[in-house]
Amino acid sequence: MQGVAAGLVALGLTRGDHLMVVLQNRLEMATLHWACQFLGVVMTPLNWRANAEEVDYCALDAGARAVVVEPCSEAAVAAVAASSIASRLPRIAVGAAAGTLCFDELCTAAPRAAIVRADSADLSLMLYTSGTTGKPKGVPCRHRAERAAALGHVAQNLYRRGERTLGVMPLYHTMGVRSLLAMALVDGVFVCMPRFDSAQAFRHIQDERITSLYLVPTLYHDMLAWRDCHGADVSSVKKLGFAGAPMPEALLRRLVEAFSPELFVNHYGSSEVFTFAYSQDASRKLGSAGRAGINARIRVIPHDARVPGEPAAALEEGQIICDLAGEEAFEAYCNRPDADAKAIRAGWYFTGDTGYIDHDGDLFVTGRVDDMIISGGENISPMDIESVLSLHPAVDEVAVAGLPDERWGQRVVAFVKARAEATAEQLDAHCRASSLLAFKRPRDYVFVREIPRSPVGKILRRKLVTGEYDAVEPGRATPV
Repeated sequence: MQGVAAGLVALGLTRGDHLMVVLQNRLEMATLHWACQFLGVVMTPLNWRANAEEVDYCALDAGARAVVVEPCSEAAVAAVAASSIASRLPRIAVGAAAGTLCFDELCTAAPRAAIVRADSADLSLMLYTSGTTGKPKGVPCRHRAERAAALGHVAQNLYRRGERTLGVMPLYHTMGVRSLLAMALVDGVFVCMPRFDSAQAFRHIQDERITSLYLVPTLYHDMLAWRDCHGADVSSVKKLGFAGAPMPEALLRRLVEAFSPELFVNHYGSSEVFTFAYSQDASRKLGSAGRAGINARIRVIPHDARVPGEPAAALEEGQIICDLAGEEAFEAYCNRPDADAKAIRAGWYFTGDTGYIDHDGDLFVTGRVDDMIISGGENISPMDIESVLSLHPAVDEVAVAGLPDERWGQRVVAFVKARAEATAEQLDAHCRASSLLAFKRPRDYVFVREIPRSPVGKILRRKLVTGEYDAVEPGRATPV
């Protein structure tokens, strides 16, 4: 790592500069992260699937001084406009990629002494949000915030010295970074996995004796589907954690049955503030995100509130906000005063999520403000309906969205990926037999081959609304 740090210095990078890294999870990615932390260089990772336009935009936005690529990302980096900043950056190549210099050459600049130039107030990392509703937003975080978030993650997941985790959540995403830092704090093991594959994941679990998993629900879903067919030894795994998206009740129950975890953490947070809330027993109160994180203070305020004020009453749904005075919080977006004005008000971060707090003080997240369906004047959360439908034995995955309707404004439509034969009539009967209120029942069911998701498993409802999905014949199981 010291050699890599010295190589970055020889390349001309100094404290405060941004290093743009477009890599999968691999040893070089983790090594670069730590080298940047020592130097005070700002680690700025991008999704390795990013296209040329995204690479170009982020390089300019961050003012990157160099870029690191590998074969899976070099085409996008090479395709940027010749006139752009990204095209003129020194290119560090990993593996067989072409570049200004290769990663191994970077390591040859042996340091004369340990290179430690950063302090707690320096920027450590800048992650880019997924940008599903516009240009990606850079989220700069200082060293002190990263350290607080990592310590909080260790405490909230009860990690012990020597913990071993599967490093599959990407290191361009806050979940991946937190796993890497947490394992370093407890002298643990982070088993890099460049691309997710269920068979390989189970091989790592068995061979490396993985003790904890921290994944998005989609990956747990895929792993269970593979294990149902092939079987796998998961006896070493004692702790499960999830974040990034809500977990359907049916999936949660299947995980408890498959792993019998000693600890099952529901973690709720974001790139901007790593932890809003967490629960250490996700199966105790289904759907609850628990209470405020160790470094956090949260509040639910009325839907129409524009500034922080009196909290909503118990069980009253509203906007979830988080105090930016917490140690894990960011301060502002990079070059985005428009985004700051929308999300940061009077020292609080408006998460864009909706939810409520019950009489015990536990938080329940009900959806996104932008995803809320307004049908006939009623506010309807897609998550309420998805939770009910996920319990039908024929439903593999489900997403609910509001489609334009002349009479109702929006009508509730359920998009279903089936694991067995099912009809709209059967699913409607299931909803009628549940506690779901009549006005929330889907008016239409669409059977699809896949539910569109982001690279980290979030449902892309906008694609459902615009018809960007592959429909299959109703009444049949979705083809594998």
